Amino acid sequence: MNFKKVVVAGGGVLGSQIAYQSAFWGFDVTIWLRSEASIGRATPKLARLKDIYVNTLEAMKTSTVYPRGFATDKLSDEEIDAMKERAIKAHDSLTLTTSYEEAFKDADFVIECIAEDPKQKIAFYTEMAKYLPDKTVIATNSSTMLPSTFASYTGRPEKYLALHFANEIWKNNTAEIMGHAGTDSKYYDEVVDFAKAIHMVPLCLKKEQPGYILNTMLVPFLTAAEYLAANDVADPETIDQTWMLGTGAPAGPFRILDIVGLTTAYNIVIMKPEAKDPNSNAGKIAAMLKKYIDEGKTGVNAGEGFYKYK
Repeated sequence: MNFKKVVVAGGGVLGSQIAYQSAFWGFDVTIWLRSEASIGRATPKLARLKDIYVNTLEAMKTSTVYPRGFATDKLSDEEIDAMKERAIKAHDSLTLTTSYEEAFKDADFVIECIAEDPKQKIAFYTEMAKYLPDKTVIATNSSTMLPSTFASYTGRPEKYLALHFANEIWKNNTAEIMGHAGTDSKYYDEVVDFAKAIHMVPLCLKKEQPGYILNTMLVPFLTAAEYLAANDVADPETIDQTWMLGTGAPAGPFRILDIVGLTTAYNIVIMKPEAKDPNSNAGKIAAMLKKYIDEGKTGVNAGEGFYKYK
């Protein structure tokens, strides 16, 4: 694996985390963003991640359980302090740009993390392809879409596949890796090696599956909870309490939705044809999510979603 310069396209919840984790483990990272307004939204996310990394590392001095994206073995206080310095350096080393040429002209590896909207992804790949050198490998972090849908638009289908992360990747260090029929195994293996290099656990899929492994299980669970709230069966807090008391889980579905981001959840549900009918379950769920989004309550990074956060 010869990746050195990594470009993350998109600075949302996961895009910012992937960029930060990659910089933390020594990669030269650029974040491509669509507009100056997008840069303005990404900047506080990155500052928040710096605080999380530094504070989490400091807490490791008195803990016996470490976030798996940092370490699995006991570290000395001196080693932890060195990692804290690395976390600060990672933040300061990140480059944010709206320029296709600046971002992609020398990229080794691009991870696409833009909105779950096929039209936006196709437009992005088509334009990006004009600036990429031959060497560049591309991965999509799409939560639900298949790489075969977009492979031809990249201009290098053999170097294109999917690399999906769970949220809070420094703790939940999964990397689901999924090729399409035209993906060259050489580049698949390079992405596996990259995942290991940023302390993820590669989870290799044998074939394409919408939602990969994690979201194939998670999305129906969250949709069921959204159905209950959108149909006024119970409020989000009660639904979460029911799940947590009944299963011993540390968080309920609406707390998870806040972490994922309500915009992502909305983009997933509106792709369903039945969402156009306001009386359908998908239509009711879309309306509920849009109300929160329109009020600026998009989840943890906004300070409020279904719950309020400091």
